Amino acid sequence: MRLPRAIGGLLAVLLAGCTSLQPAPQQKPRQQQADGCRNVKLESGRHTMRFGGLERTYLLRVPKDRGPHPILLDLHGLGSTATRQAAYSRLPEAGAARGYIVATPQAAEGRLGWTLPHTYGPDDTGFLAALLDHLEGGLCADKSREFAAGMSYGAGMAAALVCALAGRLAGVAPVAGINIVEPCQEAKPTVIVAFHGDADRVVPYRGGHPFQDASGRLRNLADLVVLPTVAKVVDGWAAILGCTKSRNIKLSSDVRRASWSHCAPGAALTLYTIRGGGHTWPGPIAVSSLGATARDLDATRVILDAFDAAPSR
Repeated sequence: MRLPRAIGGLLAVLLAGCTSLQPAPQQKPRQQQADGCRNVKLESGRHTMRFGGLERTYLLRVPKDRGPHPILLDLHGLGSTATRQAAYSRLPEAGAARGYIVATPQAAEGRLGWTLPHTYGPDDTGFLAALLDHLEGGLCADKSREFAAGMSYGAGMAAALVCALAGRLAGVAPVAGINIVEPCQEAKPTVIVAFHGDADRVVPYRGGHPFQDASGRLRNLADLVVLPTVAKVVDGWAAILGCTKSRNIKLSSDVRRASWSHCAPGAALTLYTIRGGGHTWPGPIAVSSLGATARDLDATRVILDAFDAAPSR
């Protein structure tokens, strides 16, 4: 997964926190897990697991019915937490109601966010793969239907997992961050549904420097980064996924949907653009001060609808 110019080095600095930087080890081949449907071991709540010498934390929401259930990873943004993301996205509650196992993991202790593939820091790609394995082994999970969604830097991580997990995910949903990473040529057919406000000043819709309202050291560091436009990145995904036609529909005065058709089997691509929208998760409740929120677009519902319709792996 190739990062936009200079962002890899900058984000390594921004995310370093108190943790020393180490090269991310190579991803291990996926191993077959025990059938969790015969011996359910996990319950909803806060859990820890050890990976890469670190104690990692995640929140878990388990559906009430027997399953097998699809799995959804809900990834928080830079400087946020799993608790905030669970409340912000509403995916644990809404996803479990639809039959999804929803895991909301926390970045490593001392880190502000995720380590993207092929950058320095804790091996978060390996951790998220191990978390999926762990959930498969401890719950009645549908291994052919695994997904990831994320906000901001979590959106970038979700998009990066399309290739980093070698096609394991059937779909991803980047909210306010699809242009943090550039499309990867080796991507397998995947359902991608993205959301982005065109007035986002943290991850700009039209590209350029991130953190546009920052000052001091962060402003100086952000000036080293040049993000591509959302349109360029989405067009890149369309080409890689074999999508040949697009259609733009105005859903409301502030929301426009671009959807691509004639994609490779198993692939779909949709972008929701919010006119005047800030660095927020679209939905009925505004929980961010980083710009306007589209109240008439429920990203949580749209994401789950798209994942419900995604074909199994």
